[in-house]
Amino acid sequence: MIDINMTLVAQILNFLILVAILYKVAYKPLLKVLNEREAKIAGHINEAEAQQNAAEELKAEYQKQLANARIQAQEIVDKAMKAAAEERDASIAETKAETARMLKVAREEIAREQAKAIAEVRGQVVALSMAAATKVIGNNIDETVDAKLVEEFIDKIDAEKIGGLPC
Repeated sequence: MIDINMTLVAQILNFLILVAILYKVAYKPLLKVLNEREAKIAGHINEAEAQQNAAEELKAEYQKQLANARIQAQEIVDKAMKAAAEERDASIAETKAETARMLKVAREEIAREQAKAIAEVRGQVVALSMAAATKVIGNNIDETVDAKLVEEFIDKIDAEKIGGLPC
């Protein structure tokens, strides 16, 4: 049988006091540390989920900005191409205008030179005609009258286009 004596009662009492002391000293702080650690881990998990959501939102925003940047870059390229085409067309038009102006100037110069050559030929024809008439007649009547007669003759030839020459 079991002997219940004072030693057993003292041991039970010591055990209960030890359990109470351990409960106060070790168990409550241990539970407190475990609860704090659990809360801290839960906080880290929530923070990680929030950061992941923020990262996904940021990624979506960056992709949107990248798409906008690509669109803007394409618009810039298109504008540059259009400006280059306009500049090329303007340059071509300017070159054509310059060419037309130069052609006009050249034609005017040719017309002046032709008129000058015709005048020189006329002068030479008048001089030769005067010399020939002087030799034929034998003496020089009056140079102004002779020059006037020759000029009238040349103008008449010019008017009738005798000989097919443009002078």
